[in-house]
Amino acid sequence: MTLHYPFSKAPEAGTLTEVAPGIFWLRMPLPFQLDHINLWLLRDGAGWVIVDTGFPDDGVRETWAAILDRLDGPVTRIVVTHFHPDHLGLAEWLMARTGAPLWMTSGEFLTAHVVWNEVGGHGARFMTEQFRQHGLSGERLEKFATRGSGYRKAVPALPDHYHRLMAGDVVAVDGKKWQVLIGHGHSPEHMALYCPELGVLISGDMLLPRISTNISVFAATPDADALRWYLESLDRMAAEIPENTLVLPSHGLPFTGVQPRVAALHAHHEERLHALENSCEQAPKSAAELLDVLFNRALDTHQTMFAMGEAIAHLNYLEQAGRLSRRTDADGIVRFLCRSAKTAH
Repeated sequence: MTLHYPFSKAPEAGTLTEVAPGIFWLRMPLPFQLDHINLWLLRDGAGWVIVDTGFPDDGVRETWAAILDRLDGPVTRIVVTHFHPDHLGLAEWLMARTGAPLWMTSGEFLTAHVVWNEVGGHGARFMTEQFRQHGLSGERLEKFATRGSGYRKAVPALPDHYHRLMAGDVVAVDGKKWQVLIGHGHSPEHMALYCPELGVLISGDMLLPRISTNISVFAATPDADALRWYLESLDRMAAEIPENTLVLPSHGLPFTGVQPRVAALHAHHEERLHALENSCEQAPKSAAELLDVLFNRALDTHQTMFAMGEAIAHLNYLEQAGRLSRRTDADGIVRFLCRSAKTAH
């Protein structure tokens, strides 16, 4: 089965497209290379549930204000899949405007506060040191030391309270039952929502139709096997979700075909893993030295942050799978090499 796209184009800014009974799609811009995010409005009796909030800039606020003014009932809940700025960034603003409570997982709510306050191994100084240990140097490293907290700039304020959701919870919306599915790798406790009755999965960033979501290792958890966690999360999703389910992703177009998409993502990451193994056959390499292997294009500072995190994730996977060895050299740089190469030395 290949992917099928029931909708050929996204809604225009400020307009809503009904993709399933009582489920409406709206799209907001992002100021990045990935230039959009999909958000969802769910009919909830006489009111509405918002799923994800968009990136906090004035244009998005104006669009939201116009949409809220047109709704025929109150917003009853604001549900957020994970802590990233394009998903959580306007939660505080929407809560103040609508009076609705925030629903999300503890892993995402607490991580947002830790990242925003730059404590507990999260923040610019920790990330800069992590990237230095993995071979980034010179001007590229200095930009991370001087840019400060990108998260705090992107998220002007965070809510101080929320309703906690956990794996296995069932959320009732308009009499329909939505199952809470937790995924790992992209963020600590990413939540997707699945409604068997409607045949709809709101997948957030865990399952996207054309790109692979970023999988990064952070300074607070330097040995994390984030890629394995992600792939295992996808496998659980593929086992639980029927193939004709309509997937509503945060980026790209809605689609059907969970199983072939999961298979394609496995193949994509395995191809990247093989490329890294081959590059470490002749000499040990750091994550920074392997960026060109994974990303054959120029990277700005924002993209380098994601690229370094993803390179480390793939290298940790290979090491913990026994396919590469890790060593820390006299210069303090972590490098990876094939086990056969290590034995030959």
